Amino acid sequence: MSKAIQSAECIVIKVGSTLVTNRGQGLDHEAIGRWAEQMATLRTMGKQVVMVSSGAIAEGMQRLGWAKRPTDIHELQAAAAVGQMGLVQVYETCFAKFGIRTAQVLLTNADLADEQRYQNARMTLLTLLKHGVVPIINENDTVVTDEIKFGDNDTLGALVTNLIEADALIILTDQGGLYSADPRQDKTATLIQEAQAGDQSLELMAGGAGSDIGKGGMLTKVLAAKLAAQSGASTVIASGLEQDVLVRLAKGESIGTQLTAKK
Repeated sequence: MSKAIQSAECIVIKVGSTLVTNRGQGLDHEAIGRWAEQMATLRTMGKQVVMVSSGAIAEGMQRLGWAKRPTDIHELQAAAAVGQMGLVQVYETCFAKFGIRTAQVLLTNADLADEQRYQNARMTLLTLLKHGVVPIINENDTVVTDEIKFGDNDTLGALVTNLIEADALIILTDQGGLYSADPRQDKTATLIQEAQAGDQSLELMAGGAGSDIGKGGMLTKVLAAKLAAQSGASTVIASGLEQDVLVRLAKGESIGTQLTAKK
């Protein structure tokens, strides 16, 4: 397995709602603390890191006492507005323990569709990285509508990878990687350790949405890898439940599925 993460100098790391909210039961402060510690280690290894984090709506639901994710767009926007406060507070506190400053960056599809706004977003992120700040990126769910949504944060992670021309994208999930079939339903499913990003057969292997907390399934991750490959970035899909997964990947260990971009 080629070691895309070990050789990468700039990495975009996407962490899903299930991992940061303890399966929807409010923000998991200990888990977020572990992400911060691992990213601090990556920085000591000379790597720049950008984080794309879900969790605002799930946190908002918990704070508002909602057991079921609403379908009304304005209810979702309200939940995002409430939840984003908690999400940012926890990240700022956890990274500060390692002397790392963080910045909140909220994006919409419209920001990346317009040339001037695209360049503004790019320069803001590159400037933050230059000053040693870790950007915490999420979709701006408080104002976004169905017509202009990214759809999921896997796609957002890939677009941010393209935006700053990062070397690699890591998508952390509660699954071990991409399997030949859904391992929760098919006991004979095998892990795909490495493949080429954009291979259409991968999309046939991927299923639908994985949980009722997040919206992304394995298919969105495979498509995100295809998108990230457009700027030459390889993608690793791995379990965020693996101990020190980011550090181990950065040291060259083979974990999960690597979808390699054509050179």
